[in-house]
Amino acid sequence: MSRTVVDGQLVDVVNGKIVPSRVVMEGGKFTEIVPLAVAPSRYLLPGLIDSHIHIESSQLCPSRFAEAAVPHGTTAVISDPHEIANVLGMKGIELMLEDSANVPLRIFLTAPSCVPATRYERSGATIGVAEIESMLKDQRFVGLGEVMDVQGVLNDDPGIISKIKAAKAFWKGIDGHCPGLVGRDLVKYINAGIRTDHESMTADEAEEKYFLGMWIQVREGSASRDLSSLMPFAKANECMLVSDDLRAKDLVNGHLDVLLKKAVALGMPPMHAIRAVTAWPAWHYNLPGGSVAVGRTADLVVVEDLRNFKVLQVFIEGKLVAEEGVPLFLAQPKTNGLGILPRDLVGDDMLLPAAGEKASVRVIEAIPDRIESGSLVTELPVRDGRVRAMPEQDVLHLALVNRYVDERPVLGFIKGFGLKRGAMATSVAHDSHHILAVGTSVDDMARAINAVSRTGGFAVCDENVISALPLEVAGLMSTSPARVVAQKENELVELLAGMGCKLPAPFMTLSFQSLLVVPELKIGDRGLFDTRLMEVVPALL
Repeated sequence: MSRTVVDGQLVDVVNGKIVPSRVVMEGGKFTEIVPLAVAPSRYLLPGLIDSHIHIESSQLCPSRFAEAAVPHGTTAVISDPHEIANVLGMKGIELMLEDSANVPLRIFLTAPSCVPATRYERSGATIGVAEIESMLKDQRFVGLGEVMDVQGVLNDDPGIISKIKAAKAFWKGIDGHCPGLVGRDLVKYINAGIRTDHESMTADEAEEKYFLGMWIQVREGSASRDLSSLMPFAKANECMLVSDDLRAKDLVNGHLDVLLKKAVALGMPPMHAIRAVTAWPAWHYNLPGGSVAVGRTADLVVVEDLRNFKVLQVFIEGKLVAEEGVPLFLAQPKTNGLGILPRDLVGDDMLLPAAGEKASVRVIEAIPDRIESGSLVTELPVRDGRVRAMPEQDVLHLALVNRYVDERPVLGFIKGFGLKRGAMATSVAHDSHHILAVGTSVDDMARAINAVSRTGGFAVCDENVISALPLEVAGLMSTSPARVVAQKENELVELLAGMGCKLPAPFMTLSFQSLLVVPELKIGDRGLFDTRLMEVVPALL
């Protein structure tokens, strides 16, 4: 049996102390912790745990995600695979399990509760209570995934209620998703058995949910950055720090180590911040690790200090798996299909018919670094019986193309992308992952959509020239290393910047314009969708 000894200043998250110690690991467990008279210069933390993340949003298959995340101190994640489940169903979830089996990162899953995400859209699969029960029997599934169907819970919909009951029967936790929910409706949602939420937008909202018994997961990822606004709550209460959605472009620069650095810089005490990514998620989800104590699973991270959290070494089950930012294991990626119907659209397919010289239209307003969107009404010109975008006012064409069946595109308009020419398209479009495209030129939009329908991923079309980042695993993830994916996305973002788009994460911003469970105006495969009224609304008024 191999024996590993590491000296450092041990961060004891149970007792709230920092003690110079020699830590001994044997057989995957901590076997000895010996106090030292002299304090070493480095610090020993429990392995870092991200308790709410969607691996698919990293654009990396699980093994490539592990390759990128482990060197930053991440030893375990809880991933809700509802993205790939909406595309490939149980076949997609099985791929996630298979691809994660040969890497040291502990990848736990939750059983996706909302496939499809709502009854107002069509996805590539349906997961019912029978599938939920089969997953919850498996120890690799630690709970029921985020319950996004808030209205279903409030209206006692039998479909979602039966899944919640299944989780209770297996003594598994239930994750929530309830942005802006307060008052009596919040009480009913919590009384259903839902115990976490990562969607709080203000400290007051987080405080109310926490007071009523929810664990608050403070999110700081690529799509939504809530840490600063929630800091008054987070500093004063037990909570978890999570990333939710973190694309490869950001992951190569850090994961929970960066989140710890940000939290401490904003005034959170280091011990409190460390507990939020170790002890508290481990205790809530009953995971191995979470603290350094004799008999506990030997997941350990060695960092330079408790300010910048530069990771020096990472141990999982007592084995050195990363050192100085380099993984000491190799990913062996798997794939099982694209799941997209090839299309051959033309520019005219992107135009809405209308009479007269002007048309009054609803417009989605994209918000940088937010998954929410706004709604406004404006007038657009009509030429040859078709409504035209106005790039000079940043009102562009928007299209959703069903990836599963051959139907005409759903059309609308969007503000906030700033493109002056060309178009962009993506097969990452939460949560059903139809193809989304935005542009000034309908011909370029059609070309970008056609390209994405054959390779998955992202495409930019500028004056007939296509540049792309293929995502060959379900059109969501790549089998390439993180730095390769990040570099290609950087190139596409730079291209878009040259075309007028100044959004920091344009593809991610576009991907959330079809998420029908967050405010305010979105686009689905049945039309524009008002999430306040929970109904399809016409693009033309």
